[in-house]
Amino acid sequence: ALAQLAQIAINTTDVVMMGWLGRDDLAAGTLGGNLLFPTFLFGMGIVTATAPMMAQALGGRQYRAIRRTARQGFWVALAYAVPMGLMLWNIEQVFALFDAADASTTLAQAYLRAAVWSLLPGLWIVVLRSFVSAHSRPRSVLVVTIVGVGVNALGNYTLMFGNFGFPALGVVGAGVSTSIVNTVMFIVLMAFVLQDRRFKRYYLLVRFWRSDWPRFREILRLGMPIGLAILAESGMFAAGSILMWMIGTNELAAHGIALQCAAVAFMVQLGISHAATVRVGLAAGRGDPGGVHRAGWVALGLGGVYSIIPIALFWFMPWTLLDLFLDFDQPGNLELAEVAVAFLGVAAIFQFVDGVQVIAVGNLRGLKDTRVPMVIAAIGYWPIGFTVGALLGLTTPLGGTGVWIGLACGLAFVAVVATHRFHRRERLVAGYAQWAGARA
Repeated sequence: ALAQLAQIAINTTDVVMMGWLGRDDLAAGTLGGNLLFPTFLFGMGIVTATAPMMAQALGGRQYRAIRRTARQGFWVALAYAVPMGLMLWNIEQVFALFDAADASTTLAQAYLRAAVWSLLPGLWIVVLRSFVSAHSRPRSVLVVTIVGVGVNALGNYTLMFGNFGFPALGVVGAGVSTSIVNTVMFIVLMAFVLQDRRFKRYYLLVRFWRSDWPRFREILRLGMPIGLAILAESGMFAAGSILMWMIGTNELAAHGIALQCAAVAFMVQLGISHAATVRVGLAAGRGDPGGVHRAGWVALGLGGVYSIIPIALFWFMPWTLLDLFLDFDQPGNLELAEVAVAFLGVAAIFQFVDGVQVIAVGNLRGLKDTRVPMVIAAIGYWPIGFTVGALLGLTTPLGGTGVWIGLACGLAFVAVVATHRFHRRERLVAGYAQWAGARA
């Protein structure tokens, strides 16, 4: 969970420091980030399939399978990053096709050409995170990420503003810093894995060029639904921003603030979800239905208990949170803040159902169940979440608050259905274990 908070701190630092450059640079950086981040998320979803695969292999003491999965995870990341990187490198030509190229897209293209080099090492970090987490050693990822936060801030300060004798590259400097930081983080984490006494016995890079197409295809089979589910969720929030833009400027700005608060709070539950995937996978791999039950439901309980903290903050201290984002002496900011307070009230409920859904889906991934959760996510986020949000936001006096209610409804649907599915799947695991024991 702390590693997830540190990771979002890197992105938040970039946004804050882009704002120091000025409105045009912030707009270009935001545009570039809104293209790069979903691209990374989809790839991350694909290679995240290595987590349950490694966990189940470790639970079943299939150590060679762990090495095979790690190697092919690197290759899947490479096969994804190269074509997507080329697309982002030439994204301005796509804007030109729609007659949308302007000064902002030109600057966004320059930013992307610097930041796109972060895509591959970022995905490789996800593979290594899956590897060390399967062995219950996530502290190394936390340490590397925390150091990355500091290095990224220093890199931005140096390259964006031209300090310490370096040229002032503006928003391009943020892209260069991001690429350098991700590359260094990957190198340091890989060096740790190769030198650690427990990990070096896997010889992850020995015969690295050897093909393993069955394992490559299995990662894609499990990972593509994960990536599509992540895209469905992030797409719902992006579409929610468009609805806010249609409603009004204050609603759009307040939406951004409330969403940032919710995203930071969500990182802890996302970290619990990653841990649940590994723990459920380990228990499933060793044929322990009781372990599957304990790992899954304890994770859900932890997520629910943790949600009390952001709920209390959003309900009882909204103005304190907004003071971090807004200068109330500026004209119009009080009206904006009142809208944001209403959004944070809904976001409090949002935190509970968002945490439950991400942990329940993490439990299912530990059982290598990814296709049905993808369908559940697609239904919950679009026919329910977006549709309810659009109806309430555009056709009722609720306005932006109605959009947030719709988003919460979509997440609540996924939370209920995914939790029910995990309950059914764990019972199937227990039934299979009893059947296998009777045959033995």
